[in-house]
Amino acid sequence: MNKFAFKSTFSLLNADHVQLNKSWNYKDIISPFYRLYLISEGHGTLCNAAQSIALESGYLYLIPSFTSCSYVCPEQLTQYYLHILEDSSDAASLFIANRKIIKVPAFPGDFIHFKRLLELNPERGLLKSENPEDYEKQPVIQEFQQLNNRLSLSAYVETQGIILQLISRFLDTAYFQPEPINTIPFKIAESIRYIQTHLHTNLTVEQLAEKAHQSPDYFSGIFKKNTGERPLAYIQLKRIERAQFLMITSDLTLTEIATETGFESLAYFSRMFKKVTGQPPSVYRKNNRRV
Repeated sequence: MNKFAFKSTFSLLNADHVQLNKSWNYKDIISPFYRLYLISEGHGTLCNAAQSIALESGYLYLIPSFTSCSYVCPEQLTQYYLHILEDSSDAASLFIANRKIIKVPAFPGDFIHFKRLLELNPERGLLKSENPEDYEKQPVIQEFQQLNNRLSLSAYVETQGIILQLISRFLDTAYFQPEPINTIPFKIAESIRYIQTHLHTNLTVEQLAEKAHQSPDYFSGIFKKNTGERPLAYIQLKRIERAQFLMITSDLTLTEIATETGFESLAYFSRMFKKVTGQPPSVYRKNNRRV
């Protein structure tokens, strides 16, 4: 991966050191944020359709955002945990090609980092509940994010440094598959950013081409060369991704989500959603939403 292509920033949501029991048992959780665990005692399991990973002392674990995972604690488990929200200028996740549960051996410094993170950010734990049904709602996530604004500049910068050091532990090529280096032309990159911030509007190839000062045919060809998709197909994919996020983190109705993501009708939204995900919106929300 080209280090100059690194565009992700991370916001702290939650961090704590907790002792869990048999009640820590949740199935098929899909979160809009990253989960990072450092186990100090006990054992448990993280699993999904493709993996079954043992939670054990002395290891560090990462579950990237929108990665399905079930959590099991048969007896007792003591762990440090960290929940972080990712943002990127081009809306591409750092782990877009690595949506899987990742386990790496812990270093002594990892424990030091977690302890320091808790010193800098006290009372950032899930005091009310460990159940994702309670804390994954969008207003709750926003409330946790706002706590970052109360940090001093030095504490904020140090917190960011610790988060990046912990994330870096999972970027070794033994665990992480880098994306091929692809330098996107400035005009296409600007178009991608415009699309991401205007999904709720009526986007057309002609409009995007005009902003790039190119003909529609030429713009469409260059766009596909750099993204793998024609502009309209790319827009629809990003609208569906945004809809998936809103289904998980908000109480908006499907009609409201369709409007918010730029679809002209609920019927058209439902048809496109099923085409991309293989499920109708109502079924997807029922199976994956944890609110």
